[in-house]
Amino acid sequence: MDQNGINEPPAQDEDGGRKKKKKKKKPSQEKQLRKERKAAKLVKKNNKLFADLKNGTPAVKVEEPRPTPAGAPREPPLTEPAPQKETGKNGTPDFDKLAANVAELLGQSGKIFASYLQPFEASETRQEASNELTNVVRTLGRVAEHWLSDPARTLEAQGALSSNFLGLWAQTLRRFSGQPEPPVVPRDPADKRFAAPQWQNSPFFDFFRQAHAIATTWADDLAARAESLDPHTRDKARFYLRQISGALSPSNFIVTNPELLHETLSSNAENLLRGISLLNEDLEAGKGTLKIRQTDISKFQLGVNMAATPGKVVFRNDLIELIQYAPTTETVCKRPLLIVPPWINKFYILDLNPDKSFVRWAVAQGLTVFMISWINAEARHRDKDWSAYMREGIFAALDAIEQATGERDVNAIGYCVGGTLLCATLAYMAETEDNRIKSATLFTAQTDFSDAGDLKVFVDEEQLASLEASMSDTGYLDGSKMASAFNMLRPNDLIWSYVVNNYLKGQVPGAFDLLAWNSDSTRIPAANHSFYLRGCYLENRLAKGEMEIGGKKLSLGKIRIPIYSLATAEDHIAPATSVFLGAKYFGGDVRYVLAGSGHIAGVINPPAKQKYQYWTGPRPESTLEDWRRKTVEHPGSWWLDWIAWVIAQAPEKVAARKPGGKKLKPLCDAPGDYVKVMA
Repeated sequence: MDQNGINEPPAQDEDGGRKKKKKKKKPSQEKQLRKERKAAKLVKKNNKLFADLKNGTPAVKVEEPRPTPAGAPREPPLTEPAPQKETGKNGTPDFDKLAANVAELLGQSGKIFASYLQPFEASETRQEASNELTNVVRTLGRVAEHWLSDPARTLEAQGALSSNFLGLWAQTLRRFSGQPEPPVVPRDPADKRFAAPQWQNSPFFDFFRQAHAIATTWADDLAARAESLDPHTRDKARFYLRQISGALSPSNFIVTNPELLHETLSSNAENLLRGISLLNEDLEAGKGTLKIRQTDISKFQLGVNMAATPGKVVFRNDLIELIQYAPTTETVCKRPLLIVPPWINKFYILDLNPDKSFVRWAVAQGLTVFMISWINAEARHRDKDWSAYMREGIFAALDAIEQATGERDVNAIGYCVGGTLLCATLAYMAETEDNRIKSATLFTAQTDFSDAGDLKVFVDEEQLASLEASMSDTGYLDGSKMASAFNMLRPNDLIWSYVVNNYLKGQVPGAFDLLAWNSDSTRIPAANHSFYLRGCYLENRLAKGEMEIGGKKLSLGKIRIPIYSLATAEDHIAPATSVFLGAKYFGGDVRYVLAGSGHIAGVINPPAKQKYQYWTGPRPESTLEDWRRKTVEHPGSWWLDWIAWVIAQAPEKVAARKPGGKKLKPLCDAPGDYVKVMA
């Protein structure tokens, strides 16, 4: 009987004898061969699937090979073993190892979640989180109320979203059918989240990118056009929507990010195991609060490869250390230079490394440079307000400089909030006829807060009351809160890019000095921070002439010394428009300069780098747009323009000075002790 069940007579040879029957293969062996052939075809198609996925081609359904029809020629039996299941071999994952790694991830996730919830066990933390969430929900609810309260507006909002999505569906279907179609939403070349070619090559992933862009633009437009809301509420709504949009980007999820999906499959989820280990370390570093690492801070050491310009601490009190830097020229300008940095960050942004150090460069130009280093506040500093920062900070530094150099007159620089304090101090000095500061340079410093940018969304009576209640418990603002606020101004660059790289790709960040400085946060005394937020951001008292310090009402118009006011074109913290408005209040000569880039890179721009540009023009009047039409653009760094300006204020030279001079005994080497206190 043959394989089809038909009986045949036994075969005979030429001599009439019976032929020996061939020994038939066992059915089980044939079945095994068929299984091997099927497995081989399946592996081959799976390899193609993962190769397509790697190249951005949309995934296709893999079908089982069809059984061979009865009577059809059979394929030769397999003699090669099945492909080995090595990690990343031809893009094919080892499913056993993948499953084991996923199981381990699930086990570790429980521990991570428990660590994350630990800070919320404290009632004050729960209350703070609840207040923040309530603020977000209430603000976005008011936007929704505006559009849902009128049926015509509701239809308009629905139509704007549905029409765009219908266009996207049609475009995507045509792409899947093989037709070349331009995107409904072109990719922004500046958006690094979608730079990989798979986002454009694959209609599957490109659909998610465009859908996210459509929804984001639609929501932002609704918030911007909610006319029934006051401007502050609209700004808050748009800010919160940016945070939500950044969090929900398809680039943040494994299934919708082709790079993450390929990495996870080809490495058998080893990237996620590395990432969850980094996540655990960051949670431990933040004591349950996620402190996202942006760089490898272990590569930097203050006084060695950061804040390393030679100098001495020549004065110290409860609020500041004063550093005098050692000269590198035989003669120096007679008039010393005092730098007032922000206390929201540490001073060494101006002394990052020898190549980027503004301090080292200024010393090399023949200036005697003094730097204030603020204390990292503790509970005992809770009552240190702006008056204390003026008297124990700037005034104490002026007295020490006179002892160290014999010079009463100085030039001064104020950076960011340090510049705002310097301007308030100058207005106070004008009221008291104190003329020790002869010229002032302001680095991205605001004095008019009517158009102060995105940070204003954190400041209203309700939020301030909650913040002040929190600070009353500790006596200071925790440095992590200010760092989080700054990161939220650029969530895609400063939050989610690190979440993806650190915790999903499992990559340890490289060493970058600027980010190491950025992660070295500071604590701020409660009285100081409350005075600043209320007096400047909420009530704009300094610009209005209503701010009082030491019983004196301050007027910027009475500041008649020369002012060099630097703004940066892409500043998210002190917008160029805000700096421009404030520069118009001063009563003396004002040189307003607009530099390329942002709040940090626009300021820390050494001439040797030959980066960016700057614009100079007439004294600020009218609007920034009008001023820009009258400007001259210069390539490179504004530092050269500034050094010529500041030396022109007092060109007289004297012999180089040793730190401390004859009257002040150096206390320790720069950068001092206060800067090394971690928050």
